[in-house]
Amino acid sequence: MNSSDRRFLIFGICVVAALLLLALVNLYQAKHAGPHVTDLSYSEFLDDVAQGQIASVTMAGHSIGGIFANHGLFRTYAPDDPDLVKTLRAKGVAMTARAAPQGESIWVGALIDLLPMILLVGVALLFIRGMPGMGGRRMGLGKSKAKLVAQSPGRVTFKDVAGVDEAMESLQEIVDFLCDSRKFQRVGGRIPRGVLMVGPPGTGKTLLARAVAGEANVPFYTISGSNFVEMFVGVGASRVRDLFEQAKKTAPCIVFVDEIDAVGRRRGAGLGGGNDEREQTLNQLLVEMDGFESNDGIILIAATNRPDVLDPALRRPGRFDREIVLANPDVLGREQILGVHVRKVPLSAEVDLKVIARGTPGLSGADLMNLVNEAALLAARRTKGEVGMREFEDAKDTITMGVERTHVMSEDERRLTAYREGGRAVVALHVPSADPVHKATIVTRGRANGMVSQLPENDRLFMTLEQMSSRLAILMAGRCAEEMFFGRDKVTSGTADDIEQATKLARTMVTRWGLSDRLGAVAYGEDEEEVFLGHSIARQHNVPEETAQTIAAEVRTLIDAARTQAGCILATHRDQWEALAHGLLQFETLSGEDIRNLLAGKAPNQAGTENEAALESTPASATGQI
Repeated sequence: MNSSDRRFLIFGICVVAALLLLALVNLYQAKHAGPHVTDLSYSEFLDDVAQGQIASVTMAGHSIGGIFANHGLFRTYAPDDPDLVKTLRAKGVAMTARAAPQGESIWVGALIDLLPMILLVGVALLFIRGMPGMGGRRMGLGKSKAKLVAQSPGRVTFKDVAGVDEAMESLQEIVDFLCDSRKFQRVGGRIPRGVLMVGPPGTGKTLLARAVAGEANVPFYTISGSNFVEMFVGVGASRVRDLFEQAKKTAPCIVFVDEIDAVGRRRGAGLGGGNDEREQTLNQLLVEMDGFESNDGIILIAATNRPDVLDPALRRPGRFDREIVLANPDVLGREQILGVHVRKVPLSAEVDLKVIARGTPGLSGADLMNLVNEAALLAARRTKGEVGMREFEDAKDTITMGVERTHVMSEDERRLTAYREGGRAVVALHVPSADPVHKATIVTRGRANGMVSQLPENDRLFMTLEQMSSRLAILMAGRCAEEMFFGRDKVTSGTADDIEQATKLARTMVTRWGLSDRLGAVAYGEDEEEVFLGHSIARQHNVPEETAQTIAAEVRTLIDAARTQAGCILATHRDQWEALAHGLLQFETLSGEDIRNLLAGKAPNQAGTENEAALESTPASATGQI
């Protein structure tokens, strides 16, 4: 918060306080204000009694109050007049007598009158005491919000972490230092003061930091970067000081700051000169990291998925000496992670973690944990004592595509979907380079009205041109199948997502991977999506209009070639296409083994032997003409 913002905030607080005071005064006056009362002298009171203008009186000692004949109120003070009662009775005035009131303290009345002001001043003092530099630490604003995670017999260790072997190897020496620092000091070694862990969400940064503390059996302080930043300048810096003061008292220990980019962003990069509170907090963090030595036994571990926005002074050697990159696990890492998460899950004998790992490319450790949990919930919902491969398959479909919908498709929709997905599967089986087909289904899940899934045999670090062309042909196979079987007028919007993916892949091939003969091996401006009125508009930046038209033409050429390739495969293998479409109409979901059995003229495993005759007796005319 800069100085102008602070002045505006103080001015706003003063205005609000003034309005609150005015409202309290008006409320108090309105509450205590009553009907108008006329003060009469005693002689005026006697004249009004004589003229019959008094209806009733209430006498309490020498004080007299009453009501006029016109319903007005009055009050007066009477001396010792022995004839007053006779005069009132003679004029027919109603009289009420009460005991004389005890003398009310003037201080009590004054206190009641000043009560709203006292409350307002108390609130103001409380607010001022909470300001930094004015006793804020007494109110707890300047104290660290870090949580101390006590190490227990069930602590997290490296045995509970999998798929990040390189990161654990880098962190092992930190564990050794926390256990025996003299081992490194004898040879003049200095352990890193800070470790920065970088990786996408769900890759296990927090879990790995806890495992380091668990392996060394030392206190573990955890705090988020957003917990340092407050509205008032100076609070974050005070919390940083308090955090390191606590850490020094319990050293050796580990201080873990999650999402450090919330406080460690590059200084002076924002509009208007940056944020005073965040920058002061960052400055204090830099000073504290310079203020402790390796022999203090404090290791600062921070995590972020935005290392590009961090201040250079934070990442220099001497502060964060070591940077560990955590990526989504490969197939072997996914298998190890699944093995960790299924320790307490009863599995059936058919479960093969290798197959599950192959079918989950790109999933993080958190995604795999969620997969195991979803499979266990499905098994419990189906009243099973063990979790089988079916539960894992259904859980994977639920995570990647959504929950199965109860939408009932018409017969025409089922037939169209079956031939569309069957066409995709046939093209995927016959393109030069593609991953094996794992499943084909016409069941609606989430936004997908059917799909063909493929399982990669190994994790792929890059794609060849042949693989890209095959992928484009598979993506265009659905639209090509609809046009070939039902005609141009019967194509649907069911292939919209395939067309979008194919367009993005073809544009990337042209603009970033240099796979266009006309444009050459030149990288052009990346596409950036801008949202306008709820619609995403892709804009090609830093590209002349003529070049942009050439890029669009090259993208169109690649997609047209993919459609032609898919059409040739469908025309050549029409019998396989029809067999798969009929199988999908009958069973709705076919596994890779079921697809291979159908193409070999056998019944799917799920069909049983009783359905072989039905499959063989299906006339060709029932599946339509191409």
